[in-house]
Amino acid sequence: MPKAPDSLDTHLLRVLCTLVAERSVSRTAIRLNQSQPSISNALKRLRELFRDPLFALEKGRLIPTERALELHRMARSILGDIDRLLAEPRHFEPARSEQVFRIGSPDFLSVVFLSGVVERMRREAPLAHLVVHPLGPGFDYQRALAEGELDVVIGNWPTPPDNLHMTTLIEDEVVCVVGQNHPLARKGISAEQYLRAAHIVPMAYSVVHRGLVETHLASLNLSRNAAVVLPYFSMALHLLPGTDLVFTTSRHFARHFARFLPLAILPPPFEFPRMRFYQLWHERTHLNDSHRWLRGLLTEVGRQVLNDGR
Repeated sequence: MPKAPDSLDTHLLRVLCTLVAERSVSRTAIRLNQSQPSISNALKRLRELFRDPLFALEKGRLIPTERALELHRMARSILGDIDRLLAEPRHFEPARSEQVFRIGSPDFLSVVFLSGVVERMRREAPLAHLVVHPLGPGFDYQRALAEGELDVVIGNWPTPPDNLHMTTLIEDEVVCVVGQNHPLARKGISAEQYLRAAHIVPMAYSVVHRGLVETHLASLNLSRNAAVVLPYFSMALHLLPGTDLVFTTSRHFARHFARFLPLAILPPPFEFPRMRFYQLWHERTHLNDSHRWLRGLLTEVGRQVLNDGR
């Protein structure tokens, strides 16, 4: 059995795994807080060690070879074992912890909620680090939770997966938002007007995670006019002033932007279910003290967001 090269270390394994995930030297450098030349040198060493090109460049993206994918599977397992070996002891002290907490969320994570999370973490765990990972149709967040790439995922899909632990963070009513000069800003919006109106609609997170508004309208055999489809929730509020567009969202999200944009918040013409934001986590971290602290912090911030809005 050949001896493993002495120069193969955990840094190279993490570079390999991140390159496979990101398919980009520059994004890998950002994610690992390294320079691009450092990542390029690490890739060169990996190619020499494994005697394989590992990646091919196609249309600006790195495409992993079969050997790279095989190594990636083994490296993930090895790194998981090492992380567990070096994990903090069960007694977790937030004030002394240098742990990196990773939260996955689509773009709907509101600024007011995230600012509360950051403020609490900086006060209670000033040495800890927070990474907020964007989610999208091509990202398998359930795998990321299972393999330790993420600690918690925040979602608001009507049907969350039942194989993960879940607690509610915020439960809020649905409202319609328009510019202050919109014809409906003072008199409200009827069901007929709502269906005829031009709407800003967030891009669907995925086929299996349809939004609450679309799900409810579909249950009534109705649909709205998606005049503008956006990949970012926060961008929608900035497009409302001076237009005839309507945006349907949660009250706490709308209220935050109405503080500094000329917006009007209207009750919706349909009895939409309350919009529920929740956190999801895997069984492997269920009893971990540091993860329990993080989940408790997120729960308390969610409660505070709602209390501040009353």
